[in-house]
Amino acid sequence: MNFDELKDADHMDEDTLRAVMERFGDDVWNYIYYLTSSIELADGLAQEVFVKCYYRIGTYRGGSSFQTWLFSIARNAVFSYRKSRFFKASLWGDFTALPDRTEKIGVNAGGGMVVAASAEMQYFSSMHVNEIWDVIMKLPAGFREALVLDLKYGMSAKEIAELTGWSPGTVKSRLYRARRKVQSKLKEME
Repeated sequence: MNFDELKDADHMDEDTLRAVMERFGDDVWNYIYYLTSSIELADGLAQEVFVKCYYRIGTYRGGSSFQTWLFSIARNAVFSYRKSRFFKASLWGDFTALPDRTEKIGVNAGGGMVVAASAEMQYFSSMHVNEIWDVIMKLPAGFREALVLDLKYGMSAKEIAELTGWSPGTVKSRLYRARRKVQSKLKEME
C-alpha cells in the first residue's frame, strides 16, 4: 500500500489503520522512545499517535511523506505530554537502557539497508550497536533527535527541518555537533 495516497482520504477504515500500524508502529514507538527515554511513555504515546492518525486522517494533505506526518503527530504528543503536570512529577526518573526492540538498526524507514556514507559511519558500524545507542541516548535532546532522524530513519536535513521546525542550517549544525560528541565519547570508551 502506498500510504502517501491517504492524502485524499477523509476517513480511515480499521484495515487501513492496521496496515499503518504494522508498517509504521515500530518507527513511531522508537522515535517517541528516543525523545522520552521511557518505554512506558513510548507505549502510551504511540497508541495516542495512531488514535489521532485514525481520527485526523483528513488533515493529511501530502505536503510531506506520510511517515513525516506521523512523526509530527508523535513529536507534538511528546511535547504536549512534557507540558503536563504528570511529566513534571516524573521528570527525575532514571535513564532507561535501549530495549531490544530496536534490532532494525541499519535499516531505513523504507525497509532498505542504510549505507555507510563516510568513514565515520563505517566506524559506527564497527562498534557495538547498543554502546553507540547508549551514547546517543545521553546526548542533549536536540542533538539526539537530529541524529536519530538522520541515522535511524534516513531523513534528509530538509525533512528533519520540516518535521522539527528548525532551519536547515540548524539541523546541519546539530548533526555535525552531535556526531562530534558521539565520536568523542566513543573514543573515550576505547
